[in-house]
Amino acid sequence: MHIAKSILAGSFFLVLGTSPGFAQERIEDTVNAVIQPLMKQQDIAGMAVAITHNGQRLFFNYGVASKDTKKPVTDQTLFEVGSISKTFTATLGAYAQARGKLQLSDPAGRHAPELNGAALADTRLLDLATYTAGGLPLQFPDDADQADRMFSYYRSWKPLYPAGTQRLYSNPSIGLFGHLAARALGQPFDDVMEQTLMPGLGLKHSYVRVPQDQLGRYAQGYAKDGKPVRVGPGALDSEAYGVKTSSADLIRFVEANLRPEQLDADLKQAIATTHTGFYRVGGMHQGLGWEYYPAPFSLDGLLAGNTPHMALTPQKAEPLDPPRPAPDGAWVNKTGSTNGFGAYAVFVSGKDLGIVMLANKNYPNEERVKAAHKILMVLEQQ
Repeated sequence: MHIAKSILAGSFFLVLGTSPGFAQERIEDTVNAVIQPLMKQQDIAGMAVAITHNGQRLFFNYGVASKDTKKPVTDQTLFEVGSISKTFTATLGAYAQARGKLQLSDPAGRHAPELNGAALADTRLLDLATYTAGGLPLQFPDDADQADRMFSYYRSWKPLYPAGTQRLYSNPSIGLFGHLAARALGQPFDDVMEQTLMPGLGLKHSYVRVPQDQLGRYAQGYAKDGKPVRVGPGALDSEAYGVKTSSADLIRFVEANLRPEQLDADLKQAIATTHTGFYRVGGMHQGLGWEYYPAPFSLDGLLAGNTPHMALTPQKAEPLDPPRPAPDGAWVNKTGSTNGFGAYAVFVSGKDLGIVMLANKNYPNEERVKAAHKILMVLEQQ
């Protein structure tokens, strides 16, 4: 299997408190020992792994971006990150609030006259962003999964629960939040994401719409049956699951979350808002896009919060009053999947430690959590 690694120069190995050669070898051995068996077990063609620790980055690249071309994965290979896109969407909404263009407490109807008379008109933007709007489903029904039909669906939708009482993970929920946030900022979502938010975060090669001249870097995804597949269009696809990015850019995004002091004031405030827990759902605290687990967290607790059961069934949501910022030592994470890709992003708040794992196959969330946990716990203990 092709393996490539790169290490940015700096004090990384000194920070680990041991000799550079030994630290490099131990980290490489740890990552290889976790990722190589995982890829074999899950029949994954290619993976890109990036780690950040105390301002330094390490990149580990495995396998191929395409089985046909045999082009190797690099830290610049573009992967679909699925629902990790929701953390970008949440940051955009929080940025719109920092700019004074909306408030999370606003009713959705204030920004969407199309909802006049609908149950959703009085639902807070916050509850759209945290999947607590009253039971919006995971996906749009097939007959509503188009941009010109989605508001007809929203107008006819009836809540199953009072808003703010149950969390049901939902693309139409946070997707509408992102759509209205972009509207409040006066631009189409794709434009404001690619021209304002991503550059503001220091991202150089992240896209909602991959440009023609970047298609050569776009990995081929593979379905469970091994057939090639990439994400298709749908209502609010950009907002809910549309980001394509590289491990180099996604680890920069993690670093922006770990060290937002380098961002402008509005983005810094936005990042802080996304790390705020608004609801407790079992052992997980639901922020905006991000989900966190206060220390001391357990692997079992992390696994429980990232199961299909958590994603597919309603869960009691306990409002946090006041909302609670992620404390130091919290495990902050988000999974993301499309039919042909599987991704995971994690950071430990207050410890300047994070990892992103990008694969061109959708594989179980539990395996992603276990792999990231093994790697980060070794790094944390050095």
